[in-house]
Amino acid sequence: MATSIARTWRSVTQRRSCILPSLRLTLRSTFHCSATVYNGLLFTLNKRGVLKDSFPESSAQDQLPRLLKSGAQTVYCGFDPTADSLHVGNLLAIIGLLHFRSAGHHVLAVLGGATAQIGDPSGKTSERERLSQDAAEANTRSIRESIQTIFANHEMYFHDGSRKLGTVTVLNNLSWYKDWGVVQFLSEAGRHFRMGTMLSRHSVQSRLKSEDGMSLTEFTYQVFQAYDFHHLNQIYGCKIQLGGNDQLGNMMSGHEFIHKVSGEEVYGLTIPLVTSSVGDKLGKTAGNAVWLNRDKTSPFELYQFFLRQPDANVGQYLRLFTFMPLAEVERLMEQQTEDPGKRLAHKRLAAEVTKLVHGKEGLESAKRCTNALYNSSVQALEEMSDEELQELFREAPFHEMLLEPGTTVIDACRKVNAIPEGPRGYRMVSEGAVWINHNRTEKPEQVLIPKLHILSNGLSLLRVGKKNFYIIKWLSL
Repeated sequence: MATSIARTWRSVTQRRSCILPSLRLTLRSTFHCSATVYNGLLFTLNKRGVLKDSFPESSAQDQLPRLLKSGAQTVYCGFDPTADSLHVGNLLAIIGLLHFRSAGHHVLAVLGGATAQIGDPSGKTSERERLSQDAAEANTRSIRESIQTIFANHEMYFHDGSRKLGTVTVLNNLSWYKDWGVVQFLSEAGRHFRMGTMLSRHSVQSRLKSEDGMSLTEFTYQVFQAYDFHHLNQIYGCKIQLGGNDQLGNMMSGHEFIHKVSGEEVYGLTIPLVTSSVGDKLGKTAGNAVWLNRDKTSPFELYQFFLRQPDANVGQYLRLFTFMPLAEVERLMEQQTEDPGKRLAHKRLAAEVTKLVHGKEGLESAKRCTNALYNSSVQALEEMSDEELQELFREAPFHEMLLEPGTTVIDACRKVNAIPEGPRGYRMVSEGAVWINHNRTEKPEQVLIPKLHILSNGLSLLRVGKKNFYIIKWLSL
């Protein structure tokens, strides 16, 4: 690879006239497509709100639509495994890749097994905690599985079978950095970066002005992301990078590096950042992440997150996070306006996203949990697995207990420490403070009755007061 860079750089210096002048980036509120590609992919993504900006502005607006129309292209987006799961803030980038794949283009999801150990300073007020290589590898495995699941769910439930899908490849950038020595990398790649340009990046400027400043490690992040783009361009013919709007500086570094080394024209497309109702970026740094891995955010919790969105967000989120035709979105929003109480748009949004992330089984699980919790459905409780019940009542203690003959209501309550010992606990039951499987029980000495106190799946959901839940899994003698 080092030889390749040197060879291509010598070739470029021999034909300097081919190198474009310095690029000027002008941010736009929306991506604009020329009339020649009206109703094309970029036009559609712009109407949905999935695209925000492009660069270099002049050529991207004119040449990129023609490039996409000329044949299958390769598009990449990077995901640093700084946690063991991606979150809703990352989901829109994956959806962007899915739209390109549906249009027949090839997509690369690049996991930053190497760059996660450096840390992206973009949008950060201080340096993130150092991530070990072992942690990065474990996180990478988990995120790889999640991304592959989402792509499989999209192909199974949302893709129009009459159109040919592009390929999807999940890569780890550690694979092309692990054999590089630091001196060799800086000698070959580092010489093409200019300090003035690197220092001018917004992510660098904001950190340099902060109290903590910026480490050399973080400062070099843009070099590695730029080299990623170059590597993917050389090996996979990738000419398009997709990323969050906070990645503009890093994407520009990649564009400039490739121009210096090979003279090729490449493009960047940004997607809007997903924010909360009060304008905070959704993610792990802000502490409000809604995760995509089931063991961190259950299908029920993901479903409820979208179901509870403010009315003002629903139309926009249907365009962003689902693959519903825009005309169908408009009809659904009209129905919502006519009868807001039915919350048809909210329910469709929650269902579409949950099915994409967790599949049909995940959506059914979310609906069972919703019925069990909010509709007090005993049937839904009976149909729930141990895993679903623990997901639904994530903070509730889970107990496995031997069902002995003659076990009473008060016996069960005391065994799980749901009520205090003595007369006070007895009074709590007799005064109606205890519910089992959504049914109030006021008889402390009543022997537990199958199908009433013990469901057919061997579970009992015990509630004391309004919010104190206990899950009991009964084991037979």
